[in-house]
Amino acid sequence: MTSAAELPANAGVHFTDQESPQISDPLQTATGVYVTVHGHFYQPPRENPYLDAIERQPGAAPFHDWNERIHHECYRPNAFARVFNDKGEVVGIANNYEYLSFNIGPTLMSWLERHDVEVYQRILEADRKSCSRLHGHGNAIAQVYNHIIMPLANERDKYTQIRWGKADFRSRFGRDPEGMWLAETAIDYPTLEALVNEGIRFVVLAPSQAQRCRPLPNHEDADPQWHEVGGSQIDPTRPYRCYLNCDGESETRYIDIFFYDGPISRDMGFSDVLYNSAHLVGRLGAAVRGDHRPAQLISVATDGETFGHHKGGTEKTLAYAFTEEFPRWGWTVTNFAHYLSIHPPSWEVELKPVTAWSCAHGVDRWQDDCGCGGGGEWHQKWRKPLRDALNWLRDRLIEVYEEYGKQYFCDPWQARDEYIQVIRDRTPANVQNFLERYQNHPLEESEQVDALRLLEMQRHALLMFTSCGWFFEEISRPEGTQILRYAARALELAGEVAGVQLEKDFLKRLSLAPSNVEEFYNGAMVYRQLVMTAQISFNQVAAQYAITSLFNHHKSDRSGNGVGNQQQNPLLYHKRVYCYSVRESDHQLQRLGALTLAVGHLKLVSEITWEKEHLVFAVLHLGGWDFHCCIKSFQGRRDYTELKTQLFNVLQQASAARTILAMTKLVGEESYSLENLFAEERHRLMQLLSQETLTRLDQLYTQTYRDNYGVLMAFHRHGLTAPQELQVAAEIALGYRCMNTLRSLEQDWGEAQLSRNYIIELQAIATEAQHLCCQLNIPEGKQILEKLIMRSLWQLLHDTNGTFEQDIQGLQQLIDVAYQLNVGVCFGRAQELYFSCLHSQIEPQLLATLANGGNCDRYYQLLMLGEKLSIDVAPCLKHLQ
Repeated sequence: MTSAAELPANAGVHFTDQESPQISDPLQTATGVYVTVHGHFYQPPRENPYLDAIERQPGAAPFHDWNERIHHECYRPNAFARVFNDKGEVVGIANNYEYLSFNIGPTLMSWLERHDVEVYQRILEADRKSCSRLHGHGNAIAQVYNHIIMPLANERDKYTQIRWGKADFRSRFGRDPEGMWLAETAIDYPTLEALVNEGIRFVVLAPSQAQRCRPLPNHEDADPQWHEVGGSQIDPTRPYRCYLNCDGESETRYIDIFFYDGPISRDMGFSDVLYNSAHLVGRLGAAVRGDHRPAQLISVATDGETFGHHKGGTEKTLAYAFTEEFPRWGWTVTNFAHYLSIHPPSWEVELKPVTAWSCAHGVDRWQDDCGCGGGGEWHQKWRKPLRDALNWLRDRLIEVYEEYGKQYFCDPWQARDEYIQVIRDRTPANVQNFLERYQNHPLEESEQVDALRLLEMQRHALLMFTSCGWFFEEISRPEGTQILRYAARALELAGEVAGVQLEKDFLKRLSLAPSNVEEFYNGAMVYRQLVMTAQISFNQVAAQYAITSLFNHHKSDRSGNGVGNQQQNPLLYHKRVYCYSVRESDHQLQRLGALTLAVGHLKLVSEITWEKEHLVFAVLHLGGWDFHCCIKSFQGRRDYTELKTQLFNVLQQASAARTILAMTKLVGEESYSLENLFAEERHRLMQLLSQETLTRLDQLYTQTYRDNYGVLMAFHRHGLTAPQELQVAAEIALGYRCMNTLRSLEQDWGEAQLSRNYIIELQAIATEAQHLCCQLNIPEGKQILEKLIMRSLWQLLHDTNGTFEQDIQGLQQLIDVAYQLNVGVCFGRAQELYFSCLHSQIEPQLLATLANGGNCDRYYQLLMLGEKLSIDVAPCLKHLQ
């Protein structure tokens, strides 16, 4: 092996018969050193199975959930990876996905599509650009759908995982995948056979998964000698062919395999090699073979989250390496599919029977107490009973699916394989088209519901095998709890369709899975405490809607405060509560002193299974955080009208106790309160209900600060530590004042004089906070500033209203005050917007104006704005010298 510095100077050069050098195109002819960095980007599905949404995860704070946090640290930074000069100015913004070989799990791609369409589109664009650059071979490869361990799956599940993964990939990238990433690179020969049958050309594995290899037989050597490489000795710089022929088969069947460089990949994950592009190049260069072979591939693979989440800021290392370092060494950045097209395998390989990249014991990490993923004294004896329980449940659900599925579908298993079309697009028209294609007769409304329930049952039966449930050391971790929630939903759906009661037997099997946490004891207790308590009924959805309707429904109705104030809204209101659509037929609200009573009639429809319920609600707000809500089935207009009349008559007695008794008698004994709301909405209402108290406290602290301002200044003037009580009062008072000003600024932005006044006030607050060593804690204020800066910059760069001078001055002042307030304003998106316009708009227009002898003051000011945003504009400024 040689280092990068010792690479032969003529790498990538061929010579003619006359020994004259002829430069070949490494993108068309395999010549020289090629580099592929593969990122396996994946997040486990975290959605509540009943809501089809991720609920708030406190461990991810200050972000809403772990997807959002890792997106902020990894997925977005890699789509807009900065390249800096020695002054810390941005000289380039690279889309790392244009250079990385990558797979992004379908569940993660769905999340990105919903939550950051800009990054989602950058990923798709990166694949298109790499296709163009690499002669039709894009960087993206597919992934088995929800990251199950394929050797542990039954045959049908193997095929569905591959087919769903392919279909999801095709719907996003507009092409068929050439390769597929296997969860944990877990592989066996039946899995390879399924991949070949589904048209997958190659996979990527760890070097430890190979058993032996040899050159492909040819006319000179029909039976080359095998080389044992079971100790990870396989040469990872070339692709290999793996034959699948069974006795009696005439057609040669195979799949190609790349083995990533194990030591370098480990270093990327567990050492500091990624923190410096020179170190990364040196480490890759050390793997270059100095045996004068015409071409070789240095490939590495690791979790994509390494680049920014696990190792903060390392997306910048990649960006610089891809755009500067690798080209400097004459290395060609490629992907596996492209390299395979110009360098087909000349060696074949045989694999070990069952292996994965993250378990030294085959795939026991996902089925046994093998020790992998353990920590300290905790065991993993729960893994096998959990696997056995889910396998048992899967087989029972197969029986239900086959018995009832044939009542609705021509081919139930084909319908399941094609159900990905619905998962990708749940619009009513698309679901209806799907049902019409696969039904065996025109389905009645109730039959459509049962058909969708069966398909959802199978979807959750697949999700419950997501590998993360076994990966760590304890069954009660969120990953284990999540797959049990999928199991619970599948059980519930089976019961609704077939009336089968499988939960009791399932819990018996889960009870054999011992927990390391004394509180839970075993898997059955985990299920009872963490899974059953999270199940959601139609009544709970209705209660959620009813309680929140007091605050965010019919806003015009909330203006009255008089005794007996009553409003009614008939048959108009439509809304969504997570994956449920709400059609409100009636909503009547009456206030009497501190009491507020709302009564309504609504229809709830699940957008997933099309189940529907007509329900009546009555909700009483007693003031503060006290709510009493009751739900019952709608039993006709007459019954509803009488119920509503009686409840409002009782309310006139101004007795909360009598009103609650009447609600219990007329609507039902089961009641719901604030604690029964879904976490997201509960937190929102708690903040809303606390707002009045917080406002009074802000005013109290402000008065305290004003009364003691001189004293506090004296402490700071003399370098003494100020009393904590006064310091806290100052920080809260200044934060309160700052937030009021920022909200006014946001509301009146565009009114030039008002905006200037607000900015002057913000500058005064910043100066005051600096003198008193106050750190303003105003996350909302940070968001307002970022939003205003982006809005102003976009308006400035697309200025059509002739107010350029006014707009740029206001934006510069806004940026200055954002720095002065020191509240952590992020200028990232503003940099991205400015940088894209710098080269596509500002510089070309500047050059055209110079060529025509025009006035360039406008462009000079725009370049000065770029400097303020830490963009390197020096090359453009040279045009003005």
